[in-house]
Amino acid sequence: MTPTPQLSLGLLLTAAAGCADVVGFIELGGHYTSFMSGNTTQLGDALAQGLWPVVAVTAGLVVLFFIGSVAGSLVASAAGRRWGSAAVTALVLASLVTALSLSLAGFMPSQAMLALAAGAGAQNTILPSAGSVRLGTTFVTGTLFLAGRDLAEALLGSAPRWRWAQHLLVWISLLLGAVVGALGYSQLGIYALLLPAAIYLGFLIAFILRRPGTIVA
Repeated sequence: MTPTPQLSLGLLLTAAAGCADVVGFIELGGHYTSFMSGNTTQLGDALAQGLWPVVAVTAGLVVLFFIGSVAGSLVASAAGRRWGSAAVTALVLASLVTALSLSLAGFMPSQAMLALAAGAGAQNTILPSAGSVRLGTTFVTGTLFLAGRDLAEALLGSAPRWRWAQHLLVWISLLLGAVVGALGYSQLGIYALLLPAAIYLGFLIAFILRRPGTIVA
């Protein structure tokens, strides 16, 4: 089982990711900034049909997510255990600021929202693993599988009774973040990105001010 304090932090980060992703999804007209399985499926369909503008967008999102994952891992490693989470959070926050700035400067969504994909890739390295649940993840396909597997094992008596529920909470947090993001977009437009940005800023400040050995295990 994942300790409750770490789980709570991970759930909040995942909610922020859902909020940012739904803004990108709306801006891009149905493409994702953190769900690369969906983008890969769309990429395959676009390649088959010769829809080159769609190919460019989906391929760009996949590539930027990959680059963000590499960058986040390198930054976390270079910054070390004490400052790694803060450094990666700053990288994610910068991606949101970049996306918002490019959008307000008049860049097309297919250009501006690419920054969100890089940030989504980097976010998965903010929190280290603690227990069985992936913390702060930006995608939940594997999480849903783990919830189902752990529920089956719990029914068989070979896993903790409620561990599956922790996985399910990660899915719920992404869903709630997406709902908040969609509602925010309906009222604020692209400025809805300020909602997840505020969460990442709060995490950044907390990571900078924390004493060694606190907040995350």
